[in-house]
Amino acid sequence: MKPLLGPRGSMSERFLPTDDPVLEAVLQWTVARDAQDVRRLLEWLPEARSSRERKALLDRVRDLLAELESALDGLENLS
Repeated sequence: MKPLLGPRGSMSERFLPTDDPVLEAVLQWTVARDAQDVRRLLEWLPEARSSRERKALLDRVRDLLAELESALDGLENLS
């Protein structure tokens, strides 16, 4: 079993299998990938050549954070 983020951000392990293991795997992959992408975009931010480029990077970070939050909510709601 893979650890999941609990409601307070602590790591906890699921004791019973989820009703939808495929959805759980997709949501976990989404969390990992979005976190990696956000980290990479934030690393690029100081190197942006213009304010327009910085704004585009920040807009993408915000989109990814919203997707990340949705995936975390989905994991929390799995029964």
